[in-house]
Amino acid sequence: MTPVGAPWMYGPGAHHRHLVCHCLLLELADRLVLVDTGFGLADVADPRNRLGSTFLRLVRPRLDPEATAAARIEALGFAVEDVRDVIATHMDLDHIGGISDFPHARVHVTQLELDRALARPTFHDRMRYRPIQWSHKPNFRTYGAQGESWFGFGAVRGLDTLPPELLLIPLPGHTRGHVGVAVDAGARWQLHCGDAYFFHGEVDRAEPSCPAGLRLFQRYVAVDNAVRLANQARVRTLVAEQRDSVDVFCAHDSDELERLG
Repeated sequence: MTPVGAPWMYGPGAHHRHLVCHCLLLELADRLVLVDTGFGLADVADPRNRLGSTFLRLVRPRLDPEATAAARIEALGFAVEDVRDVIATHMDLDHIGGISDFPHARVHVTQLELDRALARPTFHDRMRYRPIQWSHKPNFRTYGAQGESWFGFGAVRGLDTLPPELLLIPLPGHTRGHVGVAVDAGARWQLHCGDAYFFHGEVDRAEPSCPAGLRLFQRYVAVDNAVRLANQARVRTLVAEQRDSVDVFCAHDSDELERLG
């Protein structure tokens, strides 16, 4: 995605001036699990109805069917039916559009996020949540705000039918029901932070940084910016204190995607 004003958002000399949709595919013994889906094949085929003309005009996504999660999964030699579970960090249109490519999958999301997406009480909600993307009536599995602690984060919990190595980490602020997804990969944890931050410099404990335009953009789209910043600070502390045991990445940073890919 290359939003209008991207050169201003990122500033001169930026390595990248676009946003990616960084999804995470997990291969379990009996199934695949997908964390976020990005845009889906139906979004590519009918972008005006699925995404809305305002989003298309302002955010300017590159809609390539070969870049969808479904196509990437098949290119790896799997079938889309192998994806039995999708975990949504939140239900913004650029994170959940692909769930219709996996109609048989359980979709795990917080109850607060699903309620907000269904109600869409504000103008911003109507921009970010697109009911047409879940009009196929997926099998939602929802979760409340209770659980255990994990590296200083509270109300952390596992997911129904999934192994205990997968955890929901509450990170509200960008949306009210926004979460990160932690994966115990053995030697290290992997934490997909969704939209808790947009730029890798924001989780640098020594010298946190973010291009001014991108910082303003995040503030504009957040439902509670103070809570978002507080959770971002907690992620910075996690990075500083657990750098030998936890890898952290977000949904939209191109540099992180290159580094981890």
